[in-house]
Amino acid sequence: MSIRLGDTAPNFKANTSIGEIDFYDYLGDSWGVLFSHPADYTPVCTTELGRTAALKGEFEKRNVKVLALSVDSAESHKGWINDINETQNTSVEFPIIADPDKTVANLYDMIHPNASETLTVRSLFVISPDKKVKLTITYPASTGRNFNEVLRVIDSLQLTANYSVATPADWKDGEDVIVVNSIKTEDIPAKFPKGHQVIKPYLRTTPQPNK
Repeated sequence: MSIRLGDTAPNFKANTSIGEIDFYDYLGDSWGVLFSHPADYTPVCTTELGRTAALKGEFEKRNVKVLALSVDSAESHKGWINDINETQNTSVEFPIIADPDKTVANLYDMIHPNASETLTVRSLFVISPDKKVKLTITYPASTGRNFNEVLRVIDSLQLTANYSVATPADWKDGEDVIVVNSIKTEDIPAKFPKGHQVIKPYLRTTPQPNK
């Protein structure tokens, strides 16, 4: 099963490093980030989980709950968390899903046989409060994820969920945004009173509306 943008994220129950969870119940009304790791005690993942833990305040500020997944057991996860906390100078408090039978990995198409038949690739999903998949990113096992980019995309997704705007290349929170083409140019002032610029008839920018 392939997960595509706009799909409803499949629900599941799973054992984790913090006990049994129901995915939907865990997320509640929050946004979610679900991301997979090839295995416990792997070096790149150790840095990724440490970085995610260090960004706890940034995720909380955005009303985002994080879950990791590895194909190893919950008991293995607990030992690995001790190593992560020690080497990355942090405290991992979010759950790591135990998926030894690969139920969740297969549900979310995290096994790519041409890369590895047994280990998950580095898949990452951003899920909105209505349980829709808003972003998918897949990295090879050898490349650590850029979590500043994950936060940047969440900022963009949350902004565009509430306003008729899109975000340009390399956009960061606080910068000008693009007015979507469904808004007529003559209607922009009423919707975006901070002002706007018409660069081309199809390219109109305005200051970020929620700043």
